[in-house]
Amino acid sequence: MTRSTPRSPWKTRYFLDTEFTDFLDCKLISLAIVGEDGREFYGERSDFPRETCSEFVRAAVLPQLGQFPDRCITASRMRDELRAWLSEIPLKPTPVLCFDYHGDLDVMGDLLEGVMPCGWKQELIGNGISVEQREAYFREHGGRHHALHDARANAYAYL
Repeated sequence: MTRSTPRSPWKTRYFLDTEFTDFLDCKLISLAIVGEDGREFYGERSDFPRETCSEFVRAAVLPQLGQFPDRCITASRMRDELRAWLSEIPLKPTPVLCFDYHGDLDVMGDLLEGVMPCGWKQELIGNGISVEQREAYFREHGGRHHALHDARANAYAYL
């Protein structure tokens, strides 16, 4: 449930969210990008180091994995598919990668081996997300701490 039309004729926002193993030794588990234009990317790594997951991740994130079995892929395949997906996004209006936590951008950068897409802007949007709207999204759809559901919630709740 994202908004039906972009908020600006000059840019299109794409909302990034990730799940990762631990705050101290962040290894990507899953990554989602949800665009105002309806485009979505989602992938779960099949090869992340489960033994490095924090207790929180074991309790809140891991039980939600596998909802999209065809999107459980290796890190190298995710990297290739994400690069291809990003390259298909038109550069006009300007694509803006929005994130509410800088760590999400960091683990995406690790996945892409430091090569972020050309022509994209980046925007930290944590203060622009309506807590009430985000909570309403989760009440209706569930999925908190699942990268795709969190990215959809942020897209829905961004003011």
